[in-house]
Amino acid sequence: MNIHTIRKAIYGVATIAAMAATPALAQEGTEFFNGKTVNYIVATAPGGGYDTNARLVAQFMQKYLPGSTFVVQNMPGAGHLIGTNYVYASEPDGLTFGTFNTGLIYGQLAGDPAVKFDLGNMSWVGKVASDPRVLVVTTESGIESYEQLAASKEPVKFASAGVGSASTVETTMLVKALGLPVEIISGYNGSDDQLAMRRGEVQGIIASRSSFQQFVDEGHAKIIAQIGGSETDVPQLSALVGDKPEAQKVIALVASQSNISRLTAGPPGIPTDRLQALRDAYTKSTSDPEFLEKAKSLGLPIDPKVGDDVANVVKAALDQSPEIVAILKETMKSE
Repeated sequence: MNIHTIRKAIYGVATIAAMAATPALAQEGTEFFNGKTVNYIVATAPGGGYDTNARLVAQFMQKYLPGSTFVVQNMPGAGHLIGTNYVYASEPDGLTFGTFNTGLIYGQLAGDPAVKFDLGNMSWVGKVASDPRVLVVTTESGIESYEQLAASKEPVKFASAGVGSASTVETTMLVKALGLPVEIISGYNGSDDQLAMRRGEVQGIIASRSSFQQFVDEGHAKIIAQIGGSETDVPQLSALVGDKPEAQKVIALVASQSNISRLTAGPPGIPTDRLQALRDAYTKSTSDPEFLEKAKSLGLPIDPKVGDDVANVVKAALDQSPEIVAILKETMKSE
């Protein structure tokens, strides 16, 4: 047997071994979860869009990781910082991960000292949706348009979640950039904001469209402007503010977040085979006909991405100009 024949034989054996090892690795990752309890952390209170999405995702990921038991744990506080810091510091064994507010991107960019994580280094499983932001006002407020809001002689109270949350940061940035007569009342988590609007404590909010569409459809409120998204039933905020460069930059930053909604991520360093098993389960879950039907019945928008596709979007969102970072820092300081 000459040297070329020997090399071909060795190469053939190596190729077969590699082909056999790949499915074995994936299988090993899936088998790891058999008999294990998986902790899915929700960095907000029960109720509301994040919690609803998380419980639906957990239900179906459990289905596609046979033998696993998913436990959803709500960890509200500090604008999702408590839950996200917990996830980031968890053991990277694949048994703890969760969902949190994309507003944490703002906190990281601004150098918030309470941020104990680096979103760019997390183990990204996937994201369920793209979800535009909307300006919503209660029916009882009597406000019918953005122009009417902007012209109000009296401060209009807007609800937001905790300091550092997307709603608080975005509302603060927009109110300042647009000069809106809005008083921000923070501390509303989960579905508390809608209850406060029903009680008349606040008259408006900037939030994800999916979280407030049913509230609007029931006649409690009206959407007067939208940021991002492709819907055409309400005007885009960018078309309403005219030639205001700083305002347009802030609107563009907020719009970029609409593509990153309802995330699932774990701490850095989850073993490759286990992370791939989680991503595979996520892919199967978010394409399951029953999942899609339940999401539709709950009014949840579905536009999933998985793995590195999400990680790349997050890293792009973290790559902002010094000018935008300066605006964010000033916003966080004013909070």
